[in-house]
Amino acid sequence: MPRLEPGDVACWVLKSRSAPEVIAPGWTPGSDHALDRCVRRSYRLELMAPGQPCLLWVSGVHLPGVHALGEVTAAVAEGDDGPVVGVRLTRLAEPVARAELLAHPAARDAEVLRMPAGSNPSWLSAAQYAAVLDLLGPVRSPAART
Repeated sequence: MPRLEPGDVACWVLKSRSAPEVIAPGWTPGSDHALDRCVRRSYRLELMAPGQPCLLWVSGVHLPGVHALGEVTAAVAEGDDGPVVGVRLTRLAEPVARAELLAHPAARDAEVLRMPAGSNPSWLSAAQYAAVLDLLGPVRSPAART
C-alpha cells in the first residue's frame, strides 16, 4: 500500500482485543467515554488530528467488529508505554459485526478486514466509513439519540 495522504482517511480505526466493558468498566451502550488509546509509532500518527472520526474495533472470536464510534479529541502524545491518542467514543447498543462488513461491497476491502493484525491505527476510506454508518442504520446510530 502506498503511503497514506490526509485525504485518504475518513475514519481512524483503533483496535482492541478487549470489549468496551473491559476497557472502561461501567461503559454502557449509548453512553460516551473519553479514553487514551495506545497506538503504534508510525507516520500515520502525524495524520491524526482532533475532530477526526474514529471507531473502536474489537478483534478476536467473540463479537469482532465495530463497538463504538466517536472522534479524536487530542493530538497523539507520548504515554508511559508509547504513543497514545485521546478519543471520545459512544458505545453502540449492538456492534457492527465483522461478517456484516465483509458482506458489504464498499467495506469488504477495508484494511482492518484484509490485514487484521496490521497497524493500529488502521483507517477507513470515505466509502468504507459510509458503509459502517449505513450498516448502523438510524436505530443503531449514536447520532439517532439526539
